[in-house]
Amino acid sequence: MQGFEGRIAVVTGGGTGIGRELARQLSGEGCHVAICDVSEEEMARTQAACEVGAPAGTRVSRFVADVSDEAALRAFASHVASTHRTDAIHLLFNNAGVAGGGSFVVDERDEWEKTFDVCWRGVYLGCRVFLPMLMAAPEGHVVNVSSVNGFWASLGPNTAHTSYSAAKFAVKGFTEALIGDFRLNAPHLKASVVMPGHVGTSIVINSSRAFGRDPKELTADQLAEMRERLTQRGIPLAGVSDEQLRQGLQLLGESFRDDAPLSAADAARVILDGVREERWRILVGDDAHLLDGMIRARPEEAYETDFMKEFVSQSHWRLAGLAEQAT
Repeated sequence: MQGFEGRIAVVTGGGTGIGRELARQLSGEGCHVAICDVSEEEMARTQAACEVGAPAGTRVSRFVADVSDEAALRAFASHVASTHRTDAIHLLFNNAGVAGGGSFVVDERDEWEKTFDVCWRGVYLGCRVFLPMLMAAPEGHVVNVSSVNGFWASLGPNTAHTSYSAAKFAVKGFTEALIGDFRLNAPHLKASVVMPGHVGTSIVINSSRAFGRDPKELTADQLAEMRERLTQRGIPLAGVSDEQLRQGLQLLGESFRDDAPLSAADAARVILDGVREERWRILVGDDAHLLDGMIRARPEEAYETDFMKEFVSQSHWRLAGLAEQAT
């Protein structure tokens, strides 16, 4: 699929970050785009940004849906069919995600499972629900967003990261399996797995809000729990007031978004170039390439302290790690 003009693309998690940029860049090339997200307000911003740069006649639609809810996704598919007047789509970007449930041992089960359901089940259901529409197209491409945590289940030796990592490993394995499945049973379809490193998005801020940990609204008990967690991870908080802690947590989320080595717009360009080139494996960012090479060379050392120190010394991961710890 060398170009996107006149195609129809579905993008989950289209309200912010990479999802917004995928929608904006696709529509800018004359691709009709349908986005879903849990935030109507953010989707409206995405739609407005798309409509500014899209050629006349390009359709951009939005629909509120939680990707972990099959009924909501089926309603979204019905919306796509009716709004875009089609029984076929050409591109499916399963991009929606959330970060949470770091520890399988001490974190709440509900948060752990919600993270897993959005990050893994949302991809599975996206493919399951939209497969008939992909099958109806003359050619199609499924793009599933995993993460570097899809081949490295860690943020470093002092931070548990089990739910998100398990989900992203599942996304990677599923997408790789689809390559052979499509060749055998749907040869007009392609599949790609995307593995970004640190990209400047609002995932830290959005995830904190999703799990009731917006820094501005943290209760005294939540602040005490946060102090304990951050202290265990080596972040000194002696003499830090509750208000300073709130401000620090907010700044961490903003820094993850604003000070990343790669913008969401640049990440979207890398992804779309990979789709054009029909690459099934799309690494996004220098840190993703670096980490991939290190793990391939030294897999047995991947979860040791010295491995993390070496990686941090060569990359921008220090900021990403601190921001994730704040969630």
